[in-house]
Amino acid sequence: MTSPRPLRNLPVAEARARMLDGAAPLGIEQVALAASLGRVLAEAVVAERDQPPFAASAMDGWAIRRADLATVASFQIAGESAAGRAHAAPVQPGEAVRIFTGAPVPPGADLVVIQENAVRDGDQVRFSLEGEAAAHIRPAGGDFRAGDGLLAAGLRLDPWRLALAAAAGRDVLAVARRPRVAILATGDELVAPGRTPGPDQIFESGSFSLAALVEAWGGEAIRLTAAGDSLEAITAAVAAAPADLIVTLGGASVGDYDLVKPALAELGLTLSVETIALRPGKPTWFGGLTDGRRVLGLPGNPASGLVCAELFLRPLLAALTGADPAPPLSVARLTAPLPANGPREHWMRATRAIDPEGRVTVTPFSDQDSSLVSVFARADALLMRPPGAAPARLGTWRWFSPWRAPESATARSGRAKADLVEFEPWRRASPQECC
Repeated sequence: MTSPRPLRNLPVAEARARMLDGAAPLGIEQVALAASLGRVLAEAVVAERDQPPFAASAMDGWAIRRADLATVASFQIAGESAAGRAHAAPVQPGEAVRIFTGAPVPPGADLVVIQENAVRDGDQVRFSLEGEAAAHIRPAGGDFRAGDGLLAAGLRLDPWRLALAAAAGRDVLAVARRPRVAILATGDELVAPGRTPGPDQIFESGSFSLAALVEAWGGEAIRLTAAGDSLEAITAAVAAAPADLIVTLGGASVGDYDLVKPALAELGLTLSVETIALRPGKPTWFGGLTDGRRVLGLPGNPASGLVCAELFLRPLLAALTGADPAPPLSVARLTAPLPANGPREHWMRATRAIDPEGRVTVTPFSDQDSSLVSVFARADALLMRPPGAAPARLGTWRWFSPWRAPESATARSGRAKADLVEFEPWRRASPQECC
């Protein structure tokens, strides 16, 4: 007889794999190009014609036949070619056509002489060139050709990919439907911002950050409000939620007032993850309801909830839209030594920067208390420590997961080293090997 698989104290990777099991795109929508930023392509974008569809001038100047330079001193001006208004007649021997950047090169011309090397005199133009002149002509199909695959299914559309789709003439794109994510924060100790808290209450912050993350990660956030912190109120709020995924905040532990799992048991909750060998976030759980909706239970402590959202909610939303669910990991040099890690995988709030040698560095905060929202607001990365990791020395390389662009060297130190090349990343790179 096969023993039931364990549900408690699961490694992070195994817990994530169970959550992703069976997660697939929820459908396809046709969305206008202008409204598709952040959406995930459900179908590839393939070029229907060459871009550019003609040989185009790369400079302002004069289109001529290169062979004429050896025999013609003064060229007859035959016309003009501008963007959107081509000079259709072939260029004859001894002729020059005024041409502008992006304009079609007239038939017969194979050289554009830049205007700085030209002197016009009425209807004649002379050129002064030294050595072999560059053609300054962009070939037809130089960007892409008809039939080229431009954007693959599963890519998230950013402004640069939208530009490519537009250059291919696409005004409507097939994208994955956005998952509807219902977010429920529980606990009588919570009061909404703007309300007057009691002496034993705190402002509820987790659902606002989670809703923003859901929207940023391609989902549609629905913030739920239970009519009281009771089994009946929680059951009613979740039962009526028009969602593909339920995310609860709080009520994930085992205390007398942790009511979420008992409430969802009334809706047929079956767990596949009960606890995770993770710091912070051990009480995180996952399961499914009888009606097929998935449920992710996050800890109520803000830092714990946000760390677990990065580790589990983000890849789950990626899978539900057909995007790559792999965590966006990079490596950086540690700026401070760390003690040996305990038995749980530890994700530490941290900041990253560029050092004077141009290397990415990462600095964990000294206070990793899971209730501190202020630390998370200053952090721009999570530093990962494997279970049982040995002490880490200053200067060693470590895995980290970024979520904001790092501050520049100037912002951190008030100066920038002159021989460093600054760059601005706009898309997360694929994970690299860590030494």
